[in-house]
Amino acid sequence: MDQDNLLLKIIHLNAQYASVVNQANWQAWMDLFVEDCSYKIQPRENFDRQMPLCTLALLSKGMLKDRVYGISNTLYHDPYYQRHIIGLPLILEATEEHILCETNYAVFRTKFSETTEVMNVGRYLDELVFENHQLKIKSRNCVFDSEMISNSIIYPI
Repeated sequence: MDQDNLLLKIIHLNAQYASVVNQANWQAWMDLFVEDCSYKIQPRENFDRQMPLCTLALLSKGMLKDRVYGISNTLYHDPYYQRHIIGLPLILEATEEHILCETNYAVFRTKFSETTEVMNVGRYLDELVFENHQLKIKSRNCVFDSEMISNSIIYPI
């Protein structure tokens, strides 16, 4: 596959990701991942020091399903909207087996009757694979820049 076509597929995947998370469509969010996947939210300091501690680590699609169940049925929190702004991806490696890429993101949060605030800023470090001719996420590590985060990250970044 040529680099331009691959870049468009990654951009489309990220646009789908932003859309389903912003709409709280959790089934569609899970469908963007392969079965044997990982999803992490990790401070930049830990990532840079190669320390494995994450704010959130979901290490299979089953764990994604568990998180979705928690969001939908058991967690109590102040409701809010999210809005993702996702930059253009930088392809770091592309082989027949996988694609490694890095993409900057910003997530804004709007609580009801409050002004919008910057919730989280960082970069996605992704391993993507093709499954049935469709690009899917094998691993997404959301490496956020600030040492301080809001007291609760309920929804995926």
